[in-house]
Amino acid sequence: MKKVLALVVLAFGAAFSMNAQDQMMKKDKMMKETVSTIALEQTPGEFVQKQITVSEGTYVFEIANNAVGHDVGFVLVPKGKDISKPENHIQTAYVTEVVGTGKTQTSQPTKLAKGEYVYFCPMNPTATDNTLIVE
Repeated sequence: MKKVLALVVLAFGAAFSMNAQDQMMKKDKMMKETVSTIALEQTPGEFVQKQITVSEGTYVFEIANNAVGHDVGFVLVPKGKDISKPENHIQTAYVTEVVGTGKTQTSQPTKLAKGEYVYFCPMNPTATDNTLIVE
């Protein structure tokens, strides 16, 4: 019985170790990719940038709150998807914390494929037809 238990523990440990190594390798690969920044500025009720065109790649969104008077955020959704459904949001594009007046916050690195996306801030609130085109 002890031998069987030892084998089960050993097998579980090996599987856990391989999974951890795989996760580390994926993270390392993403860190080696070129990550660019898309800077967007919010003013009361709107984004200053209404349309942006970028190349396919990995981006960090940098959101600035310019005198909105309260916290703001950022939501990115593939064009044509229902923006009211959080499952359609590209969650890595959310800022890592809300953006206070006069502050700037960033998102996690977000890989963007070719296509069109819309972005908005439900906290500001801004128009929902701001467009990000990825070529």
